[in-house]
Amino acid sequence: MREVVSVYRSSKNAETYLYVAKKVGVKELPDALKELFGKPMHAFDMLLTDDKKLARVDAKKVLEKIIEQGFYLQMPPPKEDLLADLKKSRE
Repeated sequence: MREVVSVYRSSKNAETYLYVAKKVGVKELPDALKELFGKPMHAFDMLLTDDKKLARVDAKKVLEKIIEQGFYLQMPPPKEDLLADLKKSRE
């Protein structure tokens, strides 16, 4: 599997990215996603293959979601709550 994809970062949410097929772009995205994501800010384009190494997500999963729903939304990693971990360790 391979596709030329465009990656956009969210204008509303830090570390939130949207992957779409470059040939389709962001025009066909669901309204609810557009509202959540904000204005898509183009980050870069790339040839994505299912064996490509990505930092936070599996490339094969990204390609499958683009085929199934027209996009892949990468959310930020969960924030560590170190204070809550400390409280739990004292209980």
